[in-house]
Amino acid sequence: MAEPRGILIKGGKVVNEDFSVVSDVYIENGKIVEVGLNLHVPEGVRIIDARDKLVMPGGIDAHTHLELAFMGTKTVDDFHSGTQAALAGGTTMVVDFVIPQKGKSLLEAYDSWRKMADSKVCCDYSLHVAVTWWSDQVKKEMEIIAKERGVNSFKMFMAYKDLYMLQDIDLYAAFAQCKTIGAIAQVHAENGDLIAEGAKKMLSMGITGPEGHELCRPEEVEAEATQRAITIASAVNCPLYVVHVMSKSAANVVSKARKNGRVVFGEPIAAGLGTDGTHYWHKDWAHAASFVMGPPLRPDPSTPGYLMDLLANDDLSVTGTDNCTFSVCQKALGKDDFTKIPNGVNGVEDRMSVIWEKGVHSGKMDENRFVAVTSSNAAKIFNFYPQKGRIAKNSDADVVIWDPKSSRKISAKTHHQAVDYNIFEGMECHGVPVITISRGKVVFEEGRLKTTPGWGRFIHREPFSEYVYKRIKQRDQVGQPTAVIRKPYDGKVISV
Repeated sequence: MAEPRGILIKGGKVVNEDFSVVSDVYIENGKIVEVGLNLHVPEGVRIIDARDKLVMPGGIDAHTHLELAFMGTKTVDDFHSGTQAALAGGTTMVVDFVIPQKGKSLLEAYDSWRKMADSKVCCDYSLHVAVTWWSDQVKKEMEIIAKERGVNSFKMFMAYKDLYMLQDIDLYAAFAQCKTIGAIAQVHAENGDLIAEGAKKMLSMGITGPEGHELCRPEEVEAEATQRAITIASAVNCPLYVVHVMSKSAANVVSKARKNGRVVFGEPIAAGLGTDGTHYWHKDWAHAASFVMGPPLRPDPSTPGYLMDLLANDDLSVTGTDNCTFSVCQKALGKDDFTKIPNGVNGVEDRMSVIWEKGVHSGKMDENRFVAVTSSNAAKIFNFYPQKGRIAKNSDADVVIWDPKSSRKISAKTHHQAVDYNIFEGMECHGVPVITISRGKVVFEEGRLKTTPGWGRFIHREPFSEYVYKRIKQRDQVGQPTAVIRKPYDGKVISV
């Protein structure tokens, strides 16, 4: 059967980050052509009845690791199964991370990620690039990547000692270069030195199980590094994005910095909003290990609700998943030593439902804030708004039709990811994506995927995102320190 020439979504409530309105949406050639009532559309278009449903911009997951080689193995979800799962959950774009090995070219790593992803992605995607070492070559390559390769975000690790971790002096240099080229600096904020010492201590005490993972990197270690990153970024007037904010104390650091006028964005993730770290003490090793990620989930069970409150109030800005999935047998590499358990959890498929359940259904945030934190804020920060993240004329037709009255139960048995467990197993979610449209094509409907590998395109992002850089630029103009003009000292000077 030939594809219809267009799609008319009728009678739904169109939800953007600033307001909601009952309206029809007409889509043709991958774009939203018109939003309004009583639209004139050509013959032969497909009509989707969206009465009593919400028509929202597709989710943007700004933090995934698909097909990542890490800790001696490779994630089970590649760019094909990972983006399929995203679409099934109402997410129409992911931003993944290029992570070059220490001493290796950033450009070569970028090229190999593009080669890996382009032929497999079922939805649009983009990339961040990690800076895992520092040199003049890295500095030059960052500029080329920002100017020519469509990347305006670079991630620095303060953890993973001897693997990816940068010292403060290198963070300063990397942040300064981000500022020069108009990129946003991202940090994995944990004190890597303290973690390394803590891990040795736990193992020496005979603590080898998953609980050791949390015990050696308590939340103070995250809060300290978050504060340090903000201080360094502020010293060079560089905007900062803190990935996977996992604890109350780290979230408080971000919140306080924002109140003090720092240009900093905090990203809680689905895992940290939907579950907690009490699981590390579970008697079943495989169950406990499936929750191991860095920074870890926190054992304080009030953490997810606390993070959700801050997300609802704009103390935290945007959500990702840090989706980085390893099967139980891969996690078992660390059966006798928690430091060898590959770090990572699922989330790309369930993020939208978890945030709706814990945020909107619970009454903590409204549907408009939901769109902001799952889609439009990411599009603004990373500079592809309103191409994505909005239901409006000329925007890409990345749309999710959401039924707030339906519910579903999350389970590894029914999810579309390749991983063999789900950290949200058994969670009842009110609010379900019923149809997902990627660039004008229905790719998920009636519980079935209709995807094509390679359908997704790479989204090229320009530097100097207005949303991020307006205040930064103004501060450069007005905030420069100046020397005091005084007459020279002409008294005695001690002879040395």
